[in-house]
Amino acid sequence: MERKMLLTLSYDGSDFAGWQVQKHERTVQGELERALEVMHRRPVRATAAGRTDSGVHARRQKAHFTTDLDSVSPEKFVPALNGLLPRDVRIIASREVPGTFHARYDAVSREYRYIVTWNRLLRSDTSTRAWFMDRCPSVSLLNSYAREIIGTRDFTACCAAGDSSETRLRRIEAAIWYPMGTHLVFMIRGNAFLWKMVRSLVGTMIELEASGAPGSAMADILASKDRCRAGITAPAHGLYLWEVSYG
Repeated sequence: MERKMLLTLSYDGSDFAGWQVQKHERTVQGELERALEVMHRRPVRATAAGRTDSGVHARRQKAHFTTDLDSVSPEKFVPALNGLLPRDVRIIASREVPGTFHARYDAVSREYRYIVTWNRLLRSDTSTRAWFMDRCPSVSLLNSYAREIIGTRDFTACCAAGDSSETRLRRIEAAIWYPMGTHLVFMIRGNAFLWKMVRSLVGTMIELEASGAPGSAMADILASKDRCRAGITAPAHGLYLWEVSYG
């Protein structure tokens, strides 16, 4: 009898070309499906809650797959898959879910965190996992921009040109910058995100802060729906898919 399993994965995206399978590229989905194929002795498709881009990390990504291995209990997929996966992808948890469950479409919110650092002594350790700057930005100014993001907004101005979403409206439940030692962390949680939206928001806020612009400048950029008005796209290596929540 077939069962559907939901995996929680953590991975360092530094050496991956993103989540989605691509020809001649190393991807997280590709590594996971190879491990599942070894276990099942046939191809097995894994569907994630969201596709992370090249270089982006995940703390608690979610992905489902269907199995016909009756002898393997849900929790046993954790050690079995970890024994077949490379060290930069780890399965944290596995549980059985209803057959109608979908990792992407049933998610009610996704949380991302972006990490900035300015400590030169840590640069070699954080260069692939945080965005290094030569100064500590103003948290109060950054949060004046973050407040303008919260709510249901049209995020066309902070969306990559290749995004194929039917609508650019997204509901953001929380957005805040906070210090953590010699790091600044940007946390954002919403129902869904456009392609490169979080990185565009981060790059825009950092540029606004550097110019000393008021919080209203962020609202003006979003209202314009013009990508040319927004800032740079922050580097991928500072971004983490932190959590995916279900109802």
